[in-house]
Amino acid sequence: MAIHRRNDEVVLFDMDGVMLDGWGTDDAVHSRALDDVLEERDLRVTGDLRRPLETYAYDDDFRGACEELGVDPASLFRAREERSAKRSVARLAAGRRRLCSDVDAIGELAERVPVGLVSNNYHPTVEFVVDHFRLDAFSFVRGRDLGPDGFRRRKPEPHYLNEALDALDATRGIYVGDRATDVIAAERAGLDSAFLRRDHNADRALDVEPTTEVESLHELLALVDSPPSDASAPRSDPADAPDSRDDRGRSSE
Repeated sequence: MAIHRRNDEVVLFDMDGVMLDGWGTDDAVHSRALDDVLEERDLRVTGDLRRPLETYAYDDDFRGACEELGVDPASLFRAREERSAKRSVARLAAGRRRLCSDVDAIGELAERVPVGLVSNNYHPTVEFVVDHFRLDAFSFVRGRDLGPDGFRRRKPEPHYLNEALDALDATRGIYVGDRATDVIAAERAGLDSAFLRRDHNADRALDVEPTTEVESLHELLALVDSPPSDASAPRSDPADAPDSRDDRGRSSE
C-alpha cells in the first residue's frame, strides 16, 4: 500500500542499523573514552564505581558515582561523550563499520521528496558519516548534542525529528528506523513509521505498531509516490495544516 505524500512531506532516516551495518556503537568505545577522561583528570576508578561511569546512560547511577568521586556529573558526562565521539569517528575512518548495501536507494528517493538523517548517535559522528561516505542526498543531517541535554532529547523523544521537520518546512512524512524507540518517536512527531528489518533485529518482537515494515530501503520506492509532473506547482502552506507534532505521551527507552 503506497503512503501518499504531499509537497510538504519528507522521508527521514535513522543512521545506526539503517545506513550503517550493525546495532550501534560498540560499548568498548565508551569504556575507552572514560579511560581518556580519567587519565586527563588524574582519577583512578575501579570495580563497582567504574561500571556506571562507562555506560551510555546519564542516570542516577552515573550521577551517584560522580558524587562519590567528588566531580561534576554533567561535566564528566560531556567530556566522556566528546571522547566517545572522537573514538567513534576514528573507528569509522579505519573501516570498522560499513554502509548497508541498499543505501543507494536514498538518491532515488531524494528525487521524489526531501530526505533527512536523524540519529541518536552523536552529531559529530553523524556529520562524519555523511561526509566520509558521501551521503550527499540528505537535505538535513542531525545527531544528538553531546552532554546531558542531548541525552534527554534522544529518541523516543521527538525533539530532533521536530527540528528536522521545521528545517525542511514540512508538516508530515515518514521516519525509517530499526528500533521500537524509532516508531514511538515518529508517532510523537506526527510521522508515519517504517520499521526496517535487518539481520540484527530480524527476530525482535515489537510492542508498538509501525505504519509499515520493510526489509530493504529499496522497498520505500514503492511506498513513496513519484513527484507530480508539474514541478512548479506551489507548495501547500504548512500553516493551513493541523499541528500534528505535539507529543502524544512519554516512554522511557
